[in-house]
Amino acid sequence: MKKQKKKADPSKPAPADARPSSPPPAQEAGSSDTFVLKDDDRYARLRLISWWRQERLAASKVLVVGVGALGNEVLKNLALLGVGHIWIIDFDTIEDTNLTRSVLFRSSDAGTLKVDAAKRMMREINPDVNVRGICGDVIMDLGLGLFAEMDVVIGCLDNREARLWVNRCCWKVGTPWVDAGIQEISGVVKVFVPPDSACYECAMSEMDYKLINLKYSCPLLKREDILQGKVPTAPTISSIVAGIQTQEALKILHGMEVRSGVAMVFSGESCSFYTTAFQRKKDCLSHESYPEPVPLPLSAEETTVEELFGAVRAHLSGELTLQLDRDLLVSLNCPRCDIRREVLAPVMRVSLGEGKCEECGEVCQTDIVYNIMLEDRFRKKTLCELGVPPFDIVKVSGGSSVGFFRLEGDRQRALA
Repeated sequence: MKKQKKKADPSKPAPADARPSSPPPAQEAGSSDTFVLKDDDRYARLRLISWWRQERLAASKVLVVGVGALGNEVLKNLALLGVGHIWIIDFDTIEDTNLTRSVLFRSSDAGTLKVDAAKRMMREINPDVNVRGICGDVIMDLGLGLFAEMDVVIGCLDNREARLWVNRCCWKVGTPWVDAGIQEISGVVKVFVPPDSACYECAMSEMDYKLINLKYSCPLLKREDILQGKVPTAPTISSIVAGIQTQEALKILHGMEVRSGVAMVFSGESCSFYTTAFQRKKDCLSHESYPEPVPLPLSAEETTVEELFGAVRAHLSGELTLQLDRDLLVSLNCPRCDIRREVLAPVMRVSLGEGKCEECGEVCQTDIVYNIMLEDRFRKKTLCELGVPPFDIVKVSGGSSVGFFRLEGDRQRALA
């Protein structure tokens, strides 16, 4: 199979012929010693930076995951910079407590989706910016194809599980990502560049894994009684950390050097700043890199397992198996009441309360599958029904070979 085209490594300086020259052509006026600032060019001051390329930013694609305090500041910065194509994903609505730390939200926005309010304000800040909002969960609702299209992903998340998922997705498709976290008046920014740097999972401890696993019960259903921690933060630290985060992404977009696999830590109490490098783990589970996928004119919502296997027959032989990225809860079974209830949803979507028997109230046994073969119970099911999101890259094994296939039929919907 054809190898995936390797993206430029932002951890290394761009080649001499790719680096912006000085002075910028937009400011030349007959002489290299004369600069003209055009009154009708909103980016005129930015163009004075010797390496700045506004056209490159206008063509860039950036995914921002999370629209909380950090996400607000990052999105505001991206709008001011004129980054041309921005995708936002978040499933939450605005509460009054968000208003002290969220520059894009207003009192009148209470109860509305964060992505909708953020989109509206970003367009007011800069009409040049094309913003797409996705109301959803990054783990379950975003296909790998979208991650692959991005020039950089910026994580503004508040939990380890989502960070780990974003990390693994970025590594699979070779997209750099910038993570950050804040608490009170301190924060940290981490830059990760696949495939050679240390990654987010390389730095995870046993305690990190335990805290992730605490969210799930013995039958692997999500505990609703484990509340997400409400981390106290001030708007000042979100501005500082998001500024660094955006600046690192800006350097990546310009092909400039960044320190990957490194955490930049800022303490607001002592006003001190230091960096620490992570050790790359050779056996890290996140370091799976996909080759260039084969595009297939298929859609997650319309394509059945039978149709997918028929399409990949030209590329694979033997018994075919669809390897799911998201464990699929097929059914809940209560042996006491002899009741079976079909679910067909990713395990992460089902709570412990939903997994109890409606008759006796006991927690049901779970029927979970990780791989899909051409069985009668699944052959007519669509990929979407099996937890595969639109524009995903699906992994199918056949015989001794493995193939990777992009659901190209979802491209327009995912990128429009």
